Amino acid sequence: MFFDFGIKDLIDILLVSLLLYYSYKIMKESRSLNVFYGVLIFVAFWLLISRILNMRLLGSVLDQLVNVGALALIVLFQEEIRKFFYTIGTHQRVQNILKHIRGEKHKKQSREDIIPIVMACINMSKQKVGALIVIERNLPLNDIIRSGEMIDAQINQRLIENIFFKNSPLHDGAMIISNQRIKAAGCILPVSHSMNIPKELGLRHRAAMGVSQETDALAIIVSEETGHISIAFRGNFKLRLSAEELERLLTNDIA
Repeated sequence: MFFDFGIKDLIDILLVSLLLYYSYKIMKESRSLNVFYGVLIFVAFWLLISRILNMRLLGSVLDQLVNVGALALIVLFQEEIRKFFYTIGTHQRVQNILKHIRGEKHKKQSREDIIPIVMACINMSKQKVGALIVIERNLPLNDIIRSGEMIDAQINQRLIENIFFKNSPLHDGAMIISNQRIKAAGCILPVSHSMNIPKELGLRHRAAMGVSQETDALAIIVSEETGHISIAFRGNFKLRLSAEELERLLTNDIA
């Protein structure tokens, strides 16, 4: 039986390896890696006792712990499990298949909407005015919009700059752009706790990374310390962008 190894077994091993790899990656980002190691050690010990050594008494005790532990793991890792399934659901290929099935077309920002955003970011960059602009894509951001002040105005360069002016009461939060309109400002974003974010990047960058990890939105950051313009999208940064690079990224399919 040991040598009865076929293509199905190889696929089985590869799928388990991918599952463990992505679980490890998610746990590392959420700072639950030590708990993940503990679970793996317990599972390995349970398999050794119950399946290999066939120790019935201890094996039955561990079997009961595993049955109860499954529910405990769901409670303990609810955020990580949610993020795991969200990552699957928002994968680019999965989204393309779903849009094809639903007959939806990807929402793009028009050039008339992009230019005011780019010009506002360039001006704020020169003056080192911090800003955080989130552009909604396919997944709605209604819960985040409700956390700020409703505006519902046309995309306008002066309005963007006035909102992020240092003495403005809304400059510390995020601006949300949805359906070619400025929906809200002063919004609260989920903050990423990823250890891979460079230490020199501040809270705005962590908030931008957080919303890009939990949604398919695109976040534009203007650093108050350096004036550098960056983008967070699908859990990745594009740092120190020029005006041309920012416009190109917003014009292409990424926006």
